[in-house]
Amino acid sequence: MRNHVLRPLFAALALVALILTARQLMVPSDFGVHGDSFTYNFYRADSVNDWKKFPVSYKGREYCAECHEDNTESITKSKHAIIQCENCHGPAMQHPDNPEALTINRSRDLCLRCHLDLPYPGSQRGELPAIDPNDHNPEQECVECHNPHNPNLEDME
Repeated sequence: MRNHVLRPLFAALALVALILTARQLMVPSDFGVHGDSFTYNFYRADSVNDWKKFPVSYKGREYCAECHEDNTESITKSKHAIIQCENCHGPAMQHPDNPEALTINRSRDLCLRCHLDLPYPGSQRGELPAIDPNDHNPEQECVECHNPHNPNLEDME
């Protein structure tokens, strides 16, 4: 009569022991070294070194300004000043060597990430005007009327 209780108990204990052994073998020794207070103990210390070895893809506006001073200057005076160049132009990586020219994302969807008029209070993002994409030139790309480096309609060249 006792066997019907002990067999499943031993099977469960063996399963727990197997899981704990597998965890001991598979989890890196530097996982959770900063204790419970750091990211809920889900942190591997060597990941910092791994990320330091990872090649930088995005260079930032300062890098772009070295060659594109006019565009950098105009955008820093516009309402788009908070947007980094590579949000639209893609990662600079090794530019200008590889790639020689960056691919510009001219899609309407990119602009709508910030300019979409959302139907709830407080959805306005700072000073950027919100639009209803169904009413505001629905068949056109935004760059046909707006210069992203100087987004005012009056200044379109």
